[in-house]
Amino acid sequence: MDWQPHARRLADQVTGGPGSRWWHPVAHTPRHHLTPFWWQDGLRVDGSTEPDQWLATAYADTSVITSLGGAHADLADEPDPAGSGKPTSSATAPGLVVRMYRHARMERAESILDVGTGSGYGAALLAARFGDDRVTSIDVDSYLVEAARHRLDQIGFRPRVEVCDATADLPRAYDRIVAMMAMPHIPGSWMRSLRPGGRLVTTLEGVWAIITATMGADGCARGRVEWDRAAFMGTRSASDYSVDRSQVAWAHATDEQVSQGRYPVLELTECWELRSLLEIEAPGITHHYEEANGVRTAVMVHPDGSWARAHARGYALPEVHQGGPRRLWDVLDGLREQWVRNGELPLYGARVFITPDGTCHLARGDWRGVIRPRVAGVDSSGPWRP
Repeated sequence: MDWQPHARRLADQVTGGPGSRWWHPVAHTPRHHLTPFWWQDGLRVDGSTEPDQWLATAYADTSVITSLGGAHADLADEPDPAGSGKPTSSATAPGLVVRMYRHARMERAESILDVGTGSGYGAALLAARFGDDRVTSIDVDSYLVEAARHRLDQIGFRPRVEVCDATADLPRAYDRIVAMMAMPHIPGSWMRSLRPGGRLVTTLEGVWAIITATMGADGCARGRVEWDRAAFMGTRSASDYSVDRSQVAWAHATDEQVSQGRYPVLELTECWELRSLLEIEAPGITHHYEEANGVRTAVMVHPDGSWARAHARGYALPEVHQGGPRRLWDVLDGLREQWVRNGELPLYGARVFITPDGTCHLARGDWRGVIRPRVAGVDSSGPWRP
């Protein structure tokens, strides 16, 4: 199977060409070997029976879902059973993998931690460029770790690939920590394991931005929110994500306040910076959006019992129903007012200061925000005003 022309085209696309130090690793890593099966539109794709589609997909700059609702495509019994549930693992889009590694500035790093093994493709690129001895890759899913270790070995790479919960203690100390998953917060274990001068690169759940920071001799890390953005799957401690179905009832509660919103209904999943700032102001909101017969409806529900439901035809001002201890739609409208008044939102480009326990302080202009380590039942983030 002649996969190398596909890999070279992918390398040209995502690295900028042979002048890039990442071109050779991408051009010479057989990504199709690491993704023999995947889920597409709920169906299992088997590369051995669909070789042309297999190669085209494996060497496209797209993510490939390899586990759905905790079900690994590798282990499905039938050729194309219907899968369901949330994606729980993937082979990340190669362009995004390269961007995250570039943010880490790895040239002088003696030890690199790749958080979120997935298919093993990221670990393969790191091993191809820096050598096996400098690379450790971890994942909470023991099957993914074993499969990735075996497949990497077959194509000549032998980095450390270990089962580990990224939010708990890490195996050893590192010069670089790069996460291919969205962390709930910066773990204190990362701060303890990152050597002075070391650099971390991560995203946070609900905050669709890339945070980079360099560890100082005082145990604190300093950096910024990059002028870049990314979204990854969130961390998990089991084969699938837990679901709090009790929240659904709050969206239809009778104890409510009704008012008119100041701005049209938005699909917040398409508004990365706005939704990210809302997550910092009021972390933990679950969102739902739908559009039917010209009517747009958005629902927000928080574990503390706060909820909001807004609906309107087209871009008319919505009727807003809210209840619980906080008015979530008012929080959103307040952020949109800042957006209109200032012409931008302050997240991207913000300075970052991370304390030893993982508390992440953000600042840009007059805006301040803080993302603290999450404790179950505690709303730990929010605006930080001087």
